[in-house]
Amino acid sequence: MDGHPLGLAELLRVSARRLAAAGVPDPQVDAELLIASVLDVSRGRLHALAILNGPCPDQLIDRVEPLIVRRENREPLQHITGTAPFRGLTLRVGPGVFIPRPETESVVQFAIDALRSVPTARPLGVDLGTGSGAIALAMATEVPTAHIVAVEKSPEAHRWASANFAAVAATNAELIRGDLATAVGHLAGQVNVLVSNPPYIPAAAIPRDLEVRLYDPEMALYGGVDGLDVVREISRLGRTLVVPGGVLVLEHAEMQGAAIRELLRADGWRSPETHHDLTARDRTTTATR
Repeated sequence: MDGHPLGLAELLRVSARRLAAAGVPDPQVDAELLIASVLDVSRGRLHALAILNGPCPDQLIDRVEPLIVRRENREPLQHITGTAPFRGLTLRVGPGVFIPRPETESVVQFAIDALRSVPTARPLGVDLGTGSGAIALAMATEVPTAHIVAVEKSPEAHRWASANFAAVAATNAELIRGDLATAVGHLAGQVNVLVSNPPYIPAAAIPRDLEVRLYDPEMALYGGVDGLDVVREISRLGRTLVVPGGVLVLEHAEMQGAAIRELLRADGWRSPETHHDLTARDRTTTATR
């Protein structure tokens, strides 16, 4: 900041202008969240305080300034605050783990609905490549009668998932570090719902957003030449894991629905169907074993 006395409302305006000039997609929201995190208040409380527009102490400005600079450099907001919201959860995130996106919340709903429809007392759900644990922990907390098993290969992501599993403390959720091809072989023929947000960006594609290109781990992004290598692996593996009548739920890019439906049919899955997210983009494909 430039050092002259600021009211809180002006601090918000100046911060948002700086983020906008840096090309941050939602500069006002990000400025509010960063300043709210420093004050340890909600955005609603921040808005109320901004209306009063009391003077900002130098200590507050000194704490806000480096956070604004980090966001100007396009470091993800969630890395700066250390948390990411996901459905009803607040998850710890940082370098080495894929940041959960709002669009994945709609993907999880299909898995939750499928778990709730299983006519057994304790359905089994498996999340392959859990990353931060977002999908698995949402399933576990929202379907407490289910048992959820999550798998993560990356040691860095596994550390974040472990922290989130410990914080949420869902007794019906289990985290395994290992390769998805072998980590849950002992569950063959037992899984009611298999879900994954796999890496699906084609190898030659360059993510548009700097936050993704520079900060998300490559292991969580790239899925081979056409982006579907891991999807193929999950499809084949799922045929051995999922019970007859069980459900597969996959997140993917907007243009991949048709190709995924075709490969699922070829592997013997029934009734593959692609669904929109809240922005009307193809986001989820489901199929039945």
